[in-house]
Amino acid sequence: MNHIVPADQTRSRIVVALSSLVLAVGALSACGGGGEKVADAPPSTADGSAPATDLGPPPTDPNPPAVEAESAAAPVPLPTPMANAVPAPPLSQQLPAGVDLGNPGVAVKPVTATSSASQGNNSAAKAIDGSLSTRWESAQEDGAWIQFDFGAKTKLGYLKLVWQNAYGKEYGLQVSDDGQTWYQLRYVIDGKGGTEEFFNLNADVRYLRLQGVARGTQYGYSLFEVEFKSPGSDNSLALLATSALKFPASGAGLAPAPAVTEPLEVLQFSLPDGTLVTRWGMRAGGRHGRERGESWNEVGYGENETVDASGQPVDKGRGSYLRFVENYFKNRTWGVEFIDNSKVAGVTQPRLIVNEYYQQAQRGGGHGFVRGFTNPNVTGFGWMRPGEILDRTAYTLGGQGIAACPAMPRPPQRALRNPTSGYNGVIGANGGCSLIFDSYPKYKALVPDANGVLVGNGDAVAERALKAGDYFEFTNSFFSTRADMDAVGDSGAFRYYSMELTYVMGEGLRPWYGVQPRLLNTPLPAETLLGGLGSVSYDYSDDSPRMFQQPHNHIGMQNMQRFVEGRRWIHTDMRTGDHNEQGNDRNEAAVGLQGPRFNQGSCFGCHINNGRGPAPTVVNQRLDAMAVRTATIDANGQQLPHPTYGMAVQMNARSLTTGAPQDWGTSVRVSGFDVKTVKLADSTAVELSKPKVSFDGPTPGAYSLRSAQPMIGLGLLEAVSDADILARVRTTPDADGVKGQANYAYDPETGAVRVGRYGWKASKVSLRHQIAGAALLDLSVTSPVFPNRDCLAGPAKCNSGKVEPGISDDVLRLMTRYIGLLGVPAQRSLASGFPKGVAPLAALDVNPALVAAGAKVFESNRCTACHVREMKTGAGSELAEVRDQTIRPYTDLLLHDMGPDLADNFIEGQATGSMWRTPALWGIGYTEKVAGDTAKVGYLHDSRARNLTEAILWHGGEATASRQRFEALSKADRDALLAFLKSL
Repeated sequence: MNHIVPADQTRSRIVVALSSLVLAVGALSACGGGGEKVADAPPSTADGSAPATDLGPPPTDPNPPAVEAESAAAPVPLPTPMANAVPAPPLSQQLPAGVDLGNPGVAVKPVTATSSASQGNNSAAKAIDGSLSTRWESAQEDGAWIQFDFGAKTKLGYLKLVWQNAYGKEYGLQVSDDGQTWYQLRYVIDGKGGTEEFFNLNADVRYLRLQGVARGTQYGYSLFEVEFKSPGSDNSLALLATSALKFPASGAGLAPAPAVTEPLEVLQFSLPDGTLVTRWGMRAGGRHGRERGESWNEVGYGENETVDASGQPVDKGRGSYLRFVENYFKNRTWGVEFIDNSKVAGVTQPRLIVNEYYQQAQRGGGHGFVRGFTNPNVTGFGWMRPGEILDRTAYTLGGQGIAACPAMPRPPQRALRNPTSGYNGVIGANGGCSLIFDSYPKYKALVPDANGVLVGNGDAVAERALKAGDYFEFTNSFFSTRADMDAVGDSGAFRYYSMELTYVMGEGLRPWYGVQPRLLNTPLPAETLLGGLGSVSYDYSDDSPRMFQQPHNHIGMQNMQRFVEGRRWIHTDMRTGDHNEQGNDRNEAAVGLQGPRFNQGSCFGCHINNGRGPAPTVVNQRLDAMAVRTATIDANGQQLPHPTYGMAVQMNARSLTTGAPQDWGTSVRVSGFDVKTVKLADSTAVELSKPKVSFDGPTPGAYSLRSAQPMIGLGLLEAVSDADILARVRTTPDADGVKGQANYAYDPETGAVRVGRYGWKASKVSLRHQIAGAALLDLSVTSPVFPNRDCLAGPAKCNSGKVEPGISDDVLRLMTRYIGLLGVPAQRSLASGFPKGVAPLAALDVNPALVAAGAKVFESNRCTACHVREMKTGAGSELAEVRDQTIRPYTDLLLHDMGPDLADNFIEGQATGSMWRTPALWGIGYTEKVAGDTAKVGYLHDSRARNLTEAILWHGGEATASRQRFEALSKADRDALLAFLKSL
């Protein structure tokens, strides 16, 4: 039985209605969905074809949706470049073991204070005279200094600086026993003035000096008062009693694969007669998919801002298509359902029934089908047909500002909301605001004009029925009213554009790219879909920094809401509850969740735009946007969390009472770089640089620098079965010495033995485990997985039953689902159809032949021995979006010995110091584009490699043979290989 009324029974009524609706499109006048009178539906000639005349520019929306102000990410502050850091104090100038910290520290007064040249009578002595009405003022020079002599070696635990308005922006605190040889105790690179406190000084010295590097004003440094205290319980860190982390000795007793259950949300299913039902989620957006920062038009049809007068490319900024609007996480997502009978036996004129599931009342219309490819004026936006809204009065009322389309509850799983009824005889339609789309529009064939621009001046092409395999663009918009948004307690905007998607009849949504003419949407071929069918389409809005923030292309309608709510938490400061993008409501549930010591306030602090973290680039740079794992080695050679830092260093701190920043001496800094030069076969010299680090506090017996990895595709990797990972383990090395082994870890909540797949050494067993671990170590936020901050010291205290306020299980689930639903950009291996005279976007300026040649070099070099090209995901995930996908992550998720040059001395389970999990390469070509101007990012576990060539040349151990083949390549083959990697 056919559950949907066959198209040929309603076609005559629909054709008439469509022609009437085309004439009414201008009533809503929205340049977003179905509201472009000229661009969407060109006037017809007598023979029913599009006219051959110049149609003029698309209309201007008289009431366009507001585009909220951009939030610019603050650049990462870096110190003034210098050759080498002042060394850390030797043990003789640190506190001896056994110093009593049982009582609060007491005041310690220097004997004298001296300085470089001072201004007027504001001498150094006035900084220690106990009066806040006098001050030391230096000469107006960055390198000025003031030093304090305690007369003899003195134990120090605390220092307070009280600045006058003229403060130190950058300076070092140095110590000495002889006043000649100085060691660096602390270094400040982003001083704010006011009162600055330094705790846990761990110093036993005679002299302490403040050495200026950069002033905060044009005046000299000016200090009202400097105070010191001895070490005590109020200013120094007590040692932790730590316990070793437990890992299984092998994979024995491996937990069985989870049973296949119903996913959170079904994305696509077929009715008994073969009717295909496809559902997905939409979110509010700012502008359209082909609107970049520069206006562009075909030659002879308007202004083209993408090139200057001499034809050179121009970059005037980014578009607003991929951005997230203000308060995107509430009242701004909805669902769409296509009911497609193109593969139903006996149906000769297929059509789509389109149902929408808004959670607020909407104005009718606001849709577009089929890119307006015949019109040379359709550039940034424009569609050929709005579809037939079943009750045209809803559209008419929409033009009067009335939201006649009521909120619609979401449909049940694997069933239509109206399986045996509908609206006006259209079975399956939810109401008069549902749509019918049933024919490919008529047009005139494209021929080149005098400038070579393809325009609709050819023979008439008649309107025809849709058929299986047809593909077209679909877009719709969020057009509510002020009154209806007020009714749900939302005072924000009420009109938005949304995504532009490609649908293939009989198949479903497909990622797309733009071809001639005018970036006409076309489904991307399977080999480019690195993240499967959910891969993120090519971006023509020039918004590369947001390419790692997009959901799967076919995300479910309810999962879209889960996605944006999870995104809110990823972008939330866990102390203040503030969102890092302006205009968003404070997350009150997050206020005060962060502990007193931490690395960053939000996940975004390390994962720049969901990508990599800042690389070590300059001496004295603090590494608080990296994870520094730490351990001590006991007498039996066992690795335990470090007694000062625990499992990881937390470099920032705030007062529990005032919230003011404090320095507790736990920073890790760049102290210099080890540099060497490698000569390639063609004599090209490549400099390799490795950061050296120093600790403000004690140096751990074992430590490991870990740069943040991109968040994309992690849900897909979780969906790869254990069996698939383990099938790639080799018991003996291959001819190149490549072996590969799995890591195993205990599930922290169940104790079950599981395959490790996340983290640089594959020590985390699930996304939930990884996120909860990062929350504790980097944000100092507890969770149901790690219920207290004592978990930093190891499992003994973690299992004590102590529970501290942190993120709830519901929030952890939202964060896990958000990251699990982040899509992977499709491979940029195809040339886009940029119009004549329009400069290609840098991210899409592709040489397909070079990329293809590079892929062959990648294969012949046997890089794929570890960076496995293709995998299949299983059916065990709760997310249908990641189930049963063919993905191309370029990883085997196994550990490999990478040799001594990449080794640290940190052990996690089966992973020794030289072993690292193969990182996925998908998205690697976007690395620097995603970071934008915020920070310099790098490659490998400690971001030492400044480019992909350096990253390859650091490979050793099991990768030695592949690296040697790379070194022997010609420049042409190297360039091809790098072009391939940058296309990923």
